[in-house]
Amino acid sequence: MQDFAKFWTIGLMSGTSLDGIDAALLKSDGQRILAFGPRLTLAYDDDFREDLRAALGGKGPIETVERSLTLRHAEAVTQLVAQAGIPRSEIVLVGFHGHTIFHAPDQGRTWQIGDAALLARETGFDVVADFRSRDVSLGGQGAPFAPLFHAALARDLEKPLAVLNIGGVANVTWIPGSSETSNPSEDHLLACDTGPGNALLNDWVERHTGRAMDEGGVLAEAGEVDAGVLKVMLEHDYFGQALPKSLDRDDFDPAPVAGLSLEDGAATLTAFTAAAVARVVPQLPEAPGRWLVTGGGRHNPTLMAMLAKELAVPVEPVEAVGWDGDALEAQAFAYLAVRSRLGLPLSLPGTTGVTQATTGGVFTPA
Repeated sequence: MQDFAKFWTIGLMSGTSLDGIDAALLKSDGQRILAFGPRLTLAYDDDFREDLRAALGGKGPIETVERSLTLRHAEAVTQLVAQAGIPRSEIVLVGFHGHTIFHAPDQGRTWQIGDAALLARETGFDVVADFRSRDVSLGGQGAPFAPLFHAALARDLEKPLAVLNIGGVANVTWIPGSSETSNPSEDHLLACDTGPGNALLNDWVERHTGRAMDEGGVLAEAGEVDAGVLKVMLEHDYFGQALPKSLDRDDFDPAPVAGLSLEDGAATLTAFTAAAVARVVPQLPEAPGRWLVTGGGRHNPTLMAMLAKELAVPVEPVEAVGWDGDALEAQAFAYLAVRSRLGLPLSLPGTTGVTQATTGGVFTPA
């Protein structure tokens, strides 16, 4: 088996926000994070973003969209390798998440499109893909899938700690402190999707303005939260479910905000994301003393302020501890690709509800 500690792995992530592809280089032995390499984001053009949006739910010309998606990932790999200046011989693996177009673990289904064989041919690198299917087949939720990476990153940080990823959907990793167990380990991790991340807000802003997001949270800051609408949205059955649990991007109905102004709708949807995160805290064995936020949501100061008010403990972007929040998810799938090749677990009962610690991923050689 390859000694992965000596080589670089590329991780690729196309998130539910539909903004583009994150690619990052990482060096890991499957347990420790040994080195971070360069990263880049390859944004989707508007036409492809709409094609990808149309494929959500498994609709439309999936094969055409999948091929186009894969070729864009191949271009991201090519650009990253060129930018990094690392010899190809020092890069041994690509972790290819693909793009989730359907996620219904209670039906035993999760679907990430992306042609691993095509990516391997186009790039010349071995590829690990299809990370989530085995977890779902064994009773897991198939998400969140970054908790083991979060725990590896946080080895030396004070705990209990929460790592909150706000992409299209928001998810949290709870990492216990010494008061929870005398020997904190990955077996004690808890994780779940908390609720909406940026997806509802992004869709609202795009529908009303044509822009992709509430840049800088300025619309939400200018609006007023409609308490009645927020209360209705928080009555969703999901918030009463036990951990771990996961969501599809489109599980929440935005209809309650339909009658609001642009600014009030943005404010209310932003408040919904923050309040949904806070709903998780009573379900944790111990309240986190600190929240580190990654994903696009950390760039929204209005959302970050609402989170700080809801959680009443320090809420900071992951850059506060030296992590790169624009690279974290891509780095996670580089880390998981190495673990997959080593037969190590990618998910745990506490992170996805799978019946036992479970490896996964499908290997495609170049």
